[in-house]
Amino acid sequence: MEISTGFEAGRLTVYFSGELDHHEARRAMLRIDELLDEYLPRDCALNLSGLRFMDSSGIAVIIRVSRRMQILGGRAWIEDPARQPQRVIDAAGIDRLVPIAMSR
Repeated sequence: MEISTGFEAGRLTVYFSGELDHHEARRAMLRIDELLDEYLPRDCALNLSGLRFMDSSGIAVIIRVSRRMQILGGRAWIEDPARQPQRVIDAAGIDRLVPIAMSR
């Protein structure tokens, strides 16, 4: 799994690509924690358009980011989830906790 970022006007966008599974989730959480500490963003978008696969460990990553952003007084949301991650999100009902934005 690859993580890349963009930061502009107080908004951190985290782009995921590849597979977000149990083995990658811990590394992703640590990296995102570092990014949140570095940028202290007002908003954080998790762009999942590049993920080919996500299991329930990805839900834990999303919830952790959402909670960290609440602590920072900001907002988090999911952007453009690919089809398979969208199914996992739907099954977990995570959209009731973290908004989903679609640009396509």
